[in-house]
Amino acid sequence: MSGSEPAAGSSATSGGPLAGITVVTLEQAVSAPMCTRTLADFGARVIKVENPQGGDFARDYDDVVNGLAAHFVWANRGKESVTLNLKSEAGIETMHRLLDKAHVLVSNLAPGAMARLRLSASDLAERHPDLITVEIDGYGAGGPLSHKRAYDLLVQAESGACAVTGRPGEPAKPGPPVADISSGLYAALSILALLCGKGRGNGGELSSVSVSLFDTMTELMGYPLTYTKYSGIDQQPLGMSSPAVSPYGSYGTRDGQTVVLGTTNDREWQRLAREILERPDLADDTRFAGNSGRVRHREVLDEAIESWCGRHDLEHIQKTADAAGIGNSRYNLPSEVLEHPQLSARDRWRQVDTSAGPIEALLPPPIIVGFEPPMGAVPGLGQHTDRVLADFGFTGDDIAALRGDGAIGPAYC
Repeated sequence: MSGSEPAAGSSATSGGPLAGITVVTLEQAVSAPMCTRTLADFGARVIKVENPQGGDFARDYDDVVNGLAAHFVWANRGKESVTLNLKSEAGIETMHRLLDKAHVLVSNLAPGAMARLRLSASDLAERHPDLITVEIDGYGAGGPLSHKRAYDLLVQAESGACAVTGRPGEPAKPGPPVADISSGLYAALSILALLCGKGRGNGGELSSVSVSLFDTMTELMGYPLTYTKYSGIDQQPLGMSSPAVSPYGSYGTRDGQTVVLGTTNDREWQRLAREILERPDLADDTRFAGNSGRVRHREVLDEAIESWCGRHDLEHIQKTADAAGIGNSRYNLPSEVLEHPQLSARDRWRQVDTSAGPIEALLPPPIIVGFEPPMGAVPGLGQHTDRVLADFGFTGDDIAALRGDGAIGPAYC
């Protein structure tokens, strides 16, 4: 596909609740790409501006997806890639011409980078007064860590998330990049709120948003921070369990599987003890009458549940738990989730085009009746430069001149 051809299934040509909205993004890695991919999933046109020298560095994290990087193909479908050298005056002016017709600018560059490019919210306010600007950073402005680079693991450690994950003395990073993903989703939510406000004639003066990974993670840490603030106790991580409720954890089964059982209130505990464990002595024990007592004595309950589960196969345990109205699940590896019947039965997989051929990807979580997410192609570096610039009023001679000056990358092939 040449840069002058429309991207098959791209959000630029698909309907949806955000059809007609144009988003320009200066993004790397995961947080901003997840924000803009979410907008593309809703039908926005997303123009990803990349450095001609390599582009988004997530393109090179690995090559496991037919030669492409897993992070990149996951977070960048449905976008158009334009290469611009923003260190050149012609490149910056080209960027402004894109912003002249854009509704939103999203960025997550290194601290101070947008200001050095003269693309900060205050820099853009005069020339682009209606533009919504969203900057995702590490620690937010005005604090002692504001100057620092921030990656998902670093912020998860700084925010305490690693201290409540794993086991005592063995802290762990939550597997998914939750700081990046959640910050991207908060940014997307903020954009939708501002677009909604502008569309209703409200909040027209509200156009600038900043979201920090640290603020996002301290929000997600709301329960443990609140608990510690008012108890003075740093709760210890419990692996596949929770310090907040009991019983709630994972248990080995007779057939070598792992089942996860959970109760969230006293009624469920009574059903678990009487109908599943057949232990009225535990159900009647005053130590376990309330959740606080069950938490204090979780070892006793876990031992009883572990013993019962060890005498039964997973299928029997889950059928018994379902019949008693007790929440349960099977511990799965990623390779097992790929074949999960809940995904296949609900037709959650779709084909997405890439420069290396079609791949399989999951539909986004929101299900909007009457709307099929576009699931547009993953762009090659600079693939849409010529077409996008033409759409924004650049002539063939203009594009050739920009290319000759090094303001844009080479023609895509």
